[in-house]
Amino acid sequence: MQLLDLTLPSPEENLALDEALLNNAESSGRPLEVLRLWEPIEPLVVIGRASKLHEEVNVEACQSRGVRFLRRASGGAAVVTGRGCLMYAVVLSYELHPQLTALDLCHQYVMGRLQKTLAGQVPEVDFQGTCDLTLDGRKFSGNSLRCKRSHLIYHGTLLYDFDLDLIPELLRTPPRMPDYREHRPHESFVTNVPIPREMIRQQLIEAWETTGPMLDWPSELTAQLVAEKYTNPEWTSMR
Repeated sequence: MQLLDLTLPSPEENLALDEALLNNAESSGRPLEVLRLWEPIEPLVVIGRASKLHEEVNVEACQSRGVRFLRRASGGAAVVTGRGCLMYAVVLSYELHPQLTALDLCHQYVMGRLQKTLAGQVPEVDFQGTCDLTLDGRKFSGNSLRCKRSHLIYHGTLLYDFDLDLIPELLRTPPRMPDYREHRPHESFVTNVPIPREMIRQQLIEAWETTGPMLDWPSELTAQLVAEKYTNPEWTSMR
């Protein structure tokens, strides 16, 4: 597995790069696995592929604060990210991991690996719901995936020093909640994991056993997706 530790200048480019990595793997004709790490500089709201924008996001608050909101290519609900939230994405091959075609096994495989490596630093880290990592029942990592013919991408957030007050300000109460949330509001449901950024980064690199840097990342495909999709208002507001 290759490592791509790269944050691009704009939110659109960063979301497009995740999708480009999956599409690039699909078109390669061989197993092409990569771990990508990045972190936004400014607050950003990211909604899921099927999310209803105004149902999940306080658009007026975002506009008032100048916070961007964009739609990603994978499923799941809206998240708030920014400085203090490390983002990761892992592209995995079905040829190398045929069991991952079963979604429950896929969640267990990725989340179990993340839980195990972070629990080495904070033993109380738990895996709850479909794809959440928690600490004392409070969520610090939300995740989603998109599956294609030969590869999938699994990506998510890792809150370690994030301004948690932004979450209830910018997001509405989600339309779907895991049972363990027990209808708690954002204020009593989310938390930061007390692990330094560089330690989280190093733990992820070791957990996925990366073999070296990805030097030929799909820059042209990323630019194409930015132009055709991620800067297109119709993509973000389509629902």
